Amino acid sequence: MENRKRALGRGLEQLFNSENLDFENFEKQIYETTPKNEIVEINLDEIRPNPHQPRKIFNEEALNDLADSIKKNGVFQPIILKKSIKGYDLVAGERRFRASKIAGKTTIPAIIKDFNEEQMIEIALLENLQRENLNVIEEALAYKAMIEKLNLTQEELSNKVSKSRSHITNILGLLRLPTEIQEMISKNELTMGHARVLSKLESTEKMMEYAKMIVDNKLPVRQIEEITVNDEKKLKIKKHQKEGTNEYKYVEDLLRDKLDTKIKVNDKKIIISFTNVSDLNRILDILNVRE
Repeated sequence: MENRKRALGRGLEQLFNSENLDFENFEKQIYETTPKNEIVEINLDEIRPNPHQPRKIFNEEALNDLADSIKKNGVFQPIILKKSIKGYDLVAGERRFRASKIAGKTTIPAIIKDFNEEQMIEIALLENLQRENLNVIEEALAYKAMIEKLNLTQEELSNKVSKSRSHITNILGLLRLPTEIQEMISKNELTMGHARVLSKLESTEKMMEYAKMIVDNKLPVRQIEEITVNDEKKLKIKKHQKEGTNEYKYVEDLLRDKLDTKIKVNDKKIIISFTNVSDLNRILDILNVRE
């Protein structure tokens, strides 16, 4: 701990130890407390992108505009690096790093600090959330990574990233969707509203059917809601006729609405379905179950 304090400085340690990390304040404090002689030129070929970077898609037009600016004026703000076994890991400033490569630069001004893995995960997510919006699938994957790697509850995560608990739950729910639908969302073919409607369906086949219907016919959210509700009602009537009366049906409906997952109540048992570990943690969090 003492070594890390010397490497980061007390101010940065306090930032990381706080419930909420403000990226702008974090980056500003690094620049203001770093002597000019510690800002060094590093070869771009020695730098590896942050392995915890949640952003997978970068706007090419914006990168080219930044590259043009760098050609004319250079890089005004140094990037932040962490020394690794071979070269350096990029901590903050990936757009500047990528644009410098496009601009034909061979080196870039950098500040080198010592961060642990947890801090790099936090920085990578917060830089994108607070400075440039991630698409919702990238955001969901970033939240999932923070919950799993930093061992956070959804409540702790919501405080850390300054988002409501319901926002975190809704975004994580999108990871229940098939990969093809997640790609449609990333490409802006489906909106967040469409995605939330689809994520509540039980059948993967139905999810895909409705997703293609939305894209092909450019259906608004309200219309697809009406279609899915009507179809679900018809399906429930058929199931009811086939299976007979279920005296616990109302309990299943109440639990399904609360936990946003498939529920079955019979033979004096409650069966709660989940898709993966992240989904199970989400359900336990809603039930306020702690280890």
